Amino acid sequence: MEYVQQIFQRFDLDGDEKISPVELHTMCTQSIAVADLSLEDVDELVASFDSDGDGLLGFEDFTKAVEEEEDNCRNEELKQAFGVYVEKDGSDHITAHSLMKALEVLLGEKRELEQCKDIICSFDLDGDGVISFHEFRHMIVR
Repeated sequence: MEYVQQIFQRFDLDGDEKISPVELHTMCTQSIAVADLSLEDVDELVASFDSDGDGLLGFEDFTKAVEEEEDNCRNEELKQAFGVYVEKDGSDHITAHSLMKALEVLLGEKRELEQCKDIICSFDLDGDGVISFHEFRHMIVR
C-alpha cells in the first residue's frame, strides 16, 4: 500500500494529513486531467468515504476509496472476460457449448463437448449446469 501513501501525499497539497474536496478536485482536474469533474461531484465523493464527518479524507478514508475503485475496475475486467465465453444468444452464463466455441476461437483448442461439460461441472457451484458471473468470478479470484 506504499503507492497509496504516495498518492495520498501528492493529493494532500497543504500537508495536513487530510485531503479536502478542493485538493481532490484540483489534483483530479489538473494533474490527471479529469475534465468533467465538478466540485459538487467531488463533495459527494468525499462525503461517501468520510468516516468521521469532518468533510475531509484521512488516509484510511482515501485507502478505502482507492480499494473500492480498484475493485470496480477488476469487476469490469472480469465482466469483459466473462463476456468472451458467454453464449451469444443473449444469455448471461457460460455453457459447455459456448466454452467449447470460445476455446477453439481464442486458443485454437478443439475440445469435445463432454470435456467442456466436465470443466463447467468443476466450477458450477449451484449445480445448474452453467457458469454464472458469480461462479466465474469465484473461479478467477480464488
